[in-house]
Order: sequence, then structure tokens, then C-alpha cells
Amino acid sequence: MLRNPNEILEKYWGYSTFKGSQERIITSILESKDILALMPTGGGKSVCYQVPALVLEGICIVVSPLVALIQNQVDTLKKMGVKAIALTGGIPFNELNDLLDNCLYGNYKFLYLSPERLQQSLIRERIQQMNVNLVAIDEAHCISQWGNDFRPAYLDCSVLRELQPKIPIIALTATATKIVVNEIVTNLHLSEPLVIKDSFSRKNIAFSVKKTDDKQRYLKELFSYYTESAIVYVRTRRKTIEVAEFLNKIGGNATPYHGGLRAIDKKEKMNAWLTNKTNVMVATNAFGMGVDKPDVRLVVHYQIPDSIENYFQEAGRAGRDGFPSDAVIITNNNDEELAKKQFLKSLPNTTFVKKCYQKLNSNFQIAYGEGNGRAFSLNFNAFCNHYQLDQLMTYNALRILDQNGVLSLSENFHQKTTVQFTASKDSLFTYLENKKTISAIVLMTLRTYGGIFDFETKINTFLLARKSGLSEKRIHQIFVQLQEDDIIAYKANNNDLEITFLVPREDEKSINRFAKKIKQFNDVKTSNLESMLSYLNENNACRSNFLLNYFGEIQKTNCGVCDVCKERDKKIVVLDLIKQVILEQLQSGDKTSRILVSLIDFEEKDIINAIKELLEDGLLQLNHKNQYAIRK
Repeated sequence: MLRNPNEILEKYWGYSTFKGSQERIITSILESKDILALMPTGGGKSVCYQVPALVLEGICIVVSPLVALIQNQVDTLKKMGVKAIALTGGIPFNELNDLLDNCLYGNYKFLYLSPERLQQSLIRERIQQMNVNLVAIDEAHCISQWGNDFRPAYLDCSVLRELQPKIPIIALTATATKIVVNEIVTNLHLSEPLVIKDSFSRKNIAFSVKKTDDKQRYLKELFSYYTESAIVYVRTRRKTIEVAEFLNKIGGNATPYHGGLRAIDKKEKMNAWLTNKTNVMVATNAFGMGVDKPDVRLVVHYQIPDSIENYFQEAGRAGRDGFPSDAVIITNNNDEELAKKQFLKSLPNTTFVKKCYQKLNSNFQIAYGEGNGRAFSLNFNAFCNHYQLDQLMTYNALRILDQNGVLSLSENFHQKTTVQFTASKDSLFTYLENKKTISAIVLMTLRTYGGIFDFETKINTFLLARKSGLSEKRIHQIFVQLQEDDIIAYKANNNDLEITFLVPREDEKSINRFAKKIKQFNDVKTSNLESMLSYLNENNACRSNFLLNYFGEIQKTNCGVCDVCKERDKKIVVLDLIKQVILEQLQSGDKTSRILVSLIDFEEKDIINAIKELLEDGLLQLNHKNQYAIRK
């Protein structure tokens, strides 16, 4: 077995040398040091734990947030001839038991799992028995409540320190502010970690912001000369369909990609894009994490991201091969107002969280001092309607209560009922001719949910029941009949929320202990969006430097390729030209500024600025007639 990191790198990855801080990180791991590695998207984070794991005896435990990311990593390792296992969802107990046995006795080198898996006692017991050589926490910013992708289950990653106290831990992320870095170190119980940060600078990416009221027109203009691989990011599933259809309509080659697609469809779309059979992937923001496609030439954000962290990571998927690439945000003032409404107005304050908690206790008739350990099923839509609570704000309040240990929120809440009409419109209306009750519900559904013929659409059966005067049970029966008659595809998931109260009811006291944290969290979210909007409205500072400064990295020189730098360079060229014309005009005699403005075909303000610079440079002087003259 190879024991030299450079030999392993060459054998499995085909490279003769490491890049950036990879070698330093690997050496430190082999010295059993804890590491926090801050590396840019495309910086080769996986190599930092995969190489030392192959050097050392035993198995490496890798925690990763996305099933697609886990599967991609495991498939890549298997193609390289490295034994790796992925513990994803839906694995029967017997099979799970066999896979864990393989980790113990089958000479496997990598075990990839989601943070949720660490909540299972069987997984914990087996990890404790394994010969673990390294623990890697990928996308480590997910452990921070101040990060943009906080996942409460990531807090369970700290159990790995308890299960394998002598094994080094490496935490990796591509975006982390100072407060997030501190949270990662604290929550993972890293011991005197070596914090290594590579420059986040991506000199080959030209960042730009285009403000326009006609976003489609500019998108068309962009793709009139971009024919290579690209990603267009949007915020909703429906928007992926709309934008992909628009690009195809204007002669593009685009496909939508979102979380609602079947696994087989995702795989087909991904393979088509990776092999350049499809040029443009129009996707929601989860797309691209861990996908190693080096030749993406353009990343477009068609809607405003909620933070610079997310934007920088997504934009960084362009140009991973080092060749010139572009990252463009297309926006306008309406987008900014929509972003504020979407991201800020749904943040619950302490008062709302208390109100939501009190309504839950009232709903289940929990007396003061009681409720600890009691579990309930809640129809979320009916609850919000009965107490006249905003749904999105209530959902965020429940998440806060979950994150702070007041209650446990079941994952069933994330499941939704979906409908897609599969019959043609003509066939549908023929079918409905003699079915009055069904017809009324169908027409109401079509009016309520646009695009339901085109893609799988989330529906609110409680809302339809309230509008129609029928029970939710009857709505369900009608949809089942429509599916049996091949009119729709219907997925009737459990919309009820399973809640377990974890502490006795103490009303305000239950919330007061983390009230400060709620305010801090809201302040961070507000600050994140404000920073994003500041970036959009910045017309003077280099865009690349603006982004790097946000992460605490100060650059002394401008990038020279972003839209701000190009505009500045253009102004310098124009200013130099005006200076030359002024000097030529003054060759024939001294002239006032008014005369010069009348003779020179440029903007007056630019001519005045040119005169000022010529005076400062000592090339001009002002005579007693208040005329400008060439200095002798």
C-alpha cells in the first residue's frame, strides 16, 4: 500500500503536485492535528481528506449535507478503485447492518453519511467500533446558526469527537465569516485547530451586475454569444421551467433542474449537462454543490441570492478550470423589494415566537408546567388559519423552537401534496362534461395553481377544501379518482406536522432564555441581505475586491475584469483622449473652458475633469484673462 501523499495523488488523481494549501493540510492531518480549512469553490477540498485517509490505516468518516453530493463523491472514488460506502435514505435495516459490517471488516476506506444518520444509535455504536483514521465534516458552515445553510442535525456531528476522541477532525467550507468560523470550532469541539485559509480570489471570473427592467431581453442577449456550458440560478421550481422554456424558445439548449424531479430524471439531466449534450442548466440554488464540472463559462443569477456567502459559492462554479468565465446577476429595483419581502418580512421576532408557542399550547390544551415529552399531530394549515398566523413566519418560528430545544419538529412537515395534470386539455374537458363535483374542484385547482400542466406542483388541500366547502378527505378522494382515471399524477403526502414538546410549558420563560439569540439571528439575516444589496448597488469598488473584503481578505489591486473595473478603464481611456484633444485645441491659442466645451464633442463634465487633471499634472496654466494655456 502506498504511504506517500504525493504518490497517492499521482496514482489516483493524476497530478504530480498539490495546489494551494492542500499539502500543508494533509501534513497536519498526518500529524493528528484538527483542521479548519477555508478554501474557495473548486479549491480541491475533497483531496485534503481523501489523500491522508488513503495514507493511513482504517476508514474515514465523511459527513456531507446532500445525498447527491454524497453519491457523486462515492461514485468518483469507486471509479478510482477506492472502496467507499454511502449511507443514504431508504436503506432497509438488514442492508444497513451489512453495510456497517463492511466498514468494520471489509477494508473500506470511506463511509459517507448525512448528519441525520448520526442520530441513529446503531450508527453510533458501529462507528465507535470502527478503526477510524479521520473524520471529515464537509460544508461545515451548516453547523452554524449564523450561517445561511444552518441544519440543526449538523450539531450532532460533535458526537463523532465523543465516539472517536483521539482521531483528528477536518472541517471544510468554501464560505465562512468570522462568526461562523468560531461556531464551527466550538460546536465540533475542535482541539487547538490549525485554521488554514486559501485566498478566495478567482481572478479568472469577471463579476458583473446588470440592472434592467427587461430581464428576459438581457438574458437573450447574453446567450446570443455564450454557447458553452452555463448555469442559470433561480429561486423556485416554477421559475426553472419558465426560464428553460424561454431559452429553448430563442434557440438555446437548456433544461430545468430542481428538487421536485424524480431521481432518474435528475440523473439524466445531470449526465446530459456534464457531457455537454445540454448547455444550460436552469436550477434552484441547491444545484452544483460537489459537482466537478470545470468548463462552466457562465453563471447567471436571475433572482437575487439571500447572502454573499451563497452567491459567492454559486458564482464560483464558473471557470474551475482557470479559463476566463463570467458571473452575472440580472436584477432591477422590483427584485430588490421582492427580496426584502421574501427574506426579511418572514423573520419572526421574539414576540411572534412567544405567540406561536402559546397558541400551540392552547391548541393542545397543555397546562402550565406540563407537556414535557408529549407528542402531537398538527394540521399546520388549519392551525395557521384558526389563529390567523402567517404561514411562512410560523414555519420559521417553529424552526426556531426546534433549533433551541423547546420542541422537536418532524421531517414529515417538509413533505407536500403534489399534482400534475397528465391528460391533454381537450381530454380533460371531455372527461369533466358529466362530472359536476369533480369539475368544480378541477377548475378551482387550475385557477389557483398556474403551470400545473407543465410540472409537478405543490398544492394546499386545506385551502382547496376551504374554498370549495368540501372536507379535505373529499378533496383527497377526488384527486385519487382523477389519478385512477389517468387525468393527473397525484402524490398524497402527509401534510400533518409531528411535534414533540421537549420542555414543560413555561410560556415566556421558555423563550426568554434564547430571545437574544433570535434577535441576533434576525440581525445576521438582515445584515446578509443588506450586504448583498450593497454589492448590487456598488458602482465604484471592484466587484471581486468587494466580495473578498466581505470574507476579510484585503486586496491591494483591482481585478480589472469586472464591470466596474471595465467601466473605470473605459473612462480613463476617454479622459486621456479628451486631454489630448484639449491640448490640440490650445495649440492655436488660449481658450476659456466655455470655448473648449463648445469645440470638443464630449460631455461637459468629462471635459472639466480632464482640464482639472491637466492642471494638476502641470500641463496647463490659467492666464490673467481666465483662459487656459499650455504651460511653457
